[in-house]
Amino acid sequence: MRDRLETSSGLVLRRWKAEDVQAVMTAFTDPLIRGQYIEPVDSVQAAERWITAHAEHWAADYAYSFAVVDGGGLVLGQVRVGPVDRRHATGWVSYWTTATARGQGVASRACRAGARWAFDDAELFRLELGHRVNNPASCGVARAAGFAVEGRQRQKLEYDGVRVDVELHARLATDPEPASL
Repeated sequence: MRDRLETSSGLVLRRWKAEDVQAVMTAFTDPLIRGQYIEPVDSVQAAERWITAHAEHWAADYAYSFAVVDGGGLVLGQVRVGPVDRRHATGWVSYWTTATARGQGVASRACRAGARWAFDDAELFRLELGHRVNNPASCGVARAAGFAVEGRQRQKLEYDGVRVDVELHARLATDPEPASL
């Protein structure tokens, strides 16, 4: 499986590297990213563990995480496919972008490229993702990347004592490619 993808829009998706420690630490200072993970990534050691865990997941065929970088190597975000269920050829997709990359279509383009990789390289058939219903930007990313809405999971997540609904999206290997951004 390829571990580096170059998109026609100039983005590169590549595996996380040890040299990304500072970029990971910087990304996790953002409350929007920090709030998505159980363990804090607030030190060099924590960032190293985070990168190592992603490499271990890749090696175990459990999950595949790509750093999304620009042509100069600046980390703009992440696209992840995992956990992967080989029996059913399915995977869960997640993504985030740094504050400076938001609103520029980076997440949509990266998610679309990651989905194509999951179908072609990882040989998955169905990809799913979910977002809080109070996050319209994430919904826009999912739709632009070709993920169709499938339903609502009521009060699935809890943040600061408040339960929130999640909208579920999915994309199949047989679905048409989304229009280019």
